[in-house]
Order: sequence, then structure tokens, then C-alpha cells
Amino acid sequence: MIVNSFLDILLAHIERTESRLCVGLDIDADRLTSISSPTTKDLRDFARTVIDATWDYVAAYKINFAFFERYGSEGFKWLEDLMRQIGQGRLTIADAKRGDIYNSSRHYASAIFDHFGFSAATVNPYMGRDSLAPFMEDHEKGAFVICLTSNDGASDLQLQPVGNGVLYQKVIDLVKLMNDRRNCGLVVGATRSEELTAVRRAAGDMPLLIPGVGAQEGDLQTSVREGNRGGIALINVSRAILYVGDQSEMSIRETAESYRSEINAAMDELANPAKSQYEQDT
Repeated sequence: MIVNSFLDILLAHIERTESRLCVGLDIDADRLTSISSPTTKDLRDFARTVIDATWDYVAAYKINFAFFERYGSEGFKWLEDLMRQIGQGRLTIADAKRGDIYNSSRHYASAIFDHFGFSAATVNPYMGRDSLAPFMEDHEKGAFVICLTSNDGASDLQLQPVGNGVLYQKVIDLVKLMNDRRNCGLVVGATRSEELTAVRRAAGDMPLLIPGVGAQEGDLQTSVREGNRGGIALINVSRAILYVGDQSEMSIRETAESYRSEINAAMDELANPAKSQYEQDT
């Protein structure tokens, strides 16, 4: 049995922080209305503020590479500085959605895990087993495989019939076969609440990363309840925390605290359904 696998590390972060909240650091100049014509320095300062404001309420940060890559070398320097700020104190997920032939994927994996020092990465399964394998070779590093997403285009491929099922179910089957190091997970959009129960049932105890709560209006209660039924689910919230209200540190902190409280309340209900029903009846 793999000792101190990514699954163990994830669980340790959740237990230590008493949180299943993941904040997405999608630092978007177009949404930063609190600052007129923000510079990259303004964006860097805002990112530091977000981390300071949310630190006590999160288990993980998901960093979307798109918002950094657009600035070229300056963006990568910013990403390096951001990773130094977070350090080992919280789980870090590189939302890079990589996936290429093995020789290319191993370099992508090295950049994410060895250079930047991320705990996990999101990866795209379209090119198959060999494109995913480099992200799964280190049992302490996690690979969250894109399974079923929130966007409208998901129906173009992910929900298409294949054999006796649909394509996203084939992704689950493949990732389960590759999960011998207990370091694989799945990305499932919160807006797919009707399919979430089926995904969890098929995935067994593999962890889920669930984006789409907040600005995309995914159902929080369903995501927590079904995502954590027999496994672990991280609930990712990005825009609804980053750009709330006046975008001040206080507004961000209060919103992050509120999300964690809602998630923990839903977890209590999942663990004690009889108590929850009693409270409703009385």
C-alpha cells in the first residue's frame, strides 16, 4: 500500500484546516473594478490580499495558468512569487489542463511539480493514458483529470454516447485503472448536479475537484453532499470570493468564511442526517 499518497496529503490538509473550500486565484484585470486600469503590480498586490484574507478558511488554492501566462515572462515570475507566498501551508493545484504525448507531458509535469512546486495539476484525458501517466508517477503529487465540466460545450464530447454509456464515464474507468498510487482525482462541474451522484458512485473514493459554485451558480449543497458521499470533494469558488462587494480584504474574508461555514454545515448534515431531519421537524 502506498504510504503518504496524494490522497493522504489532501486529507491531512482538510483535517488541519477544517475546510473543503478551494479558492481559485483567477486574477482578472477586467474584473478588478476596485482599481482603475490595474497594472501587473496591482494584480500581484491583489493576489497577496486574497491569500491573506482567505488563508484561515481554505484547504487549497487553485491557480489558473491562463491568468498568468497572458503576461509572458512577467506572469511566470509572478506565479513563482505567489507559490513562494503560499509555500507548503496549503495544497496548491495548477489549473493548467495539460495533456500531450508522453514525452511532452513529462516536461509539463516537471515544470508544474518540480519547478513551480505545485501539489497537484488538472490534466486533459483526450490523448489517453500515455498523456496522463507523467502526472501520476509521483505518488505524492495529484492529477485531477477533466471528467465532466460546467461549460455549455461539455455536451459536444463529454456527454456523447459511447457503447452502453457516455464518454465521461469512459474517463472515470480509465482513471480508476491508473490510480494504483492513490493520487488521481476527477474534475466535475457543480452545474452537473444530476450527474454528480453517478460520478461519485463510479469513481469510488477518488477525490473530486468541483468548480462552478458561485458565479456559475452550481448548487453548493448538492456538490458537498454528493461529492463527499464515500470520498473527498474540494469545492472550488473563484469569482464569487475574489470579486465580491467592494473587493476589499474584509469582503473577501467574510465571504470565504461564509462559504467554509456553509460547506461544513452541509458536511455535518451528510454525517448526521437524522439530526438534521430532527432540527427541521422541530
